[in-house]
Amino acid sequence: MTEIPIDLDKHRGMAAQKATDIRRVVADVEANAKLLRETQGVVEIQLLAVPATSWPEAVAKARYVLNLYSASLAPSDTHHRDLVTAVLADLTRLSGEN
Repeated sequence: MTEIPIDLDKHRGMAAQKATDIRRVVADVEANAKLLRETQGVVEIQLLAVPATSWPEAVAKARYVLNLYSASLAPSDTHHRDLVTAVLADLTRLSGEN
């Protein structure tokens, strides 16, 4: 028995290698999405539990919620997308950020 691993991908056709690569990428994306959902849940619990103590904290919370809302909009809903963009720009301008 040899201790050198055999690269089985070399013994398969290109289509099979690409299919394996796609499955690996999809598995990675699904794992990352699960981690992101878990992290998002923790962040949202903290946002609900702790009231903002300053305008910058309130602005950060508002940005988070507006970005969530914007992500749920249909691509064709340009009116609401433009409204979210304008409000985010207002928040940036009024908070003194560049």
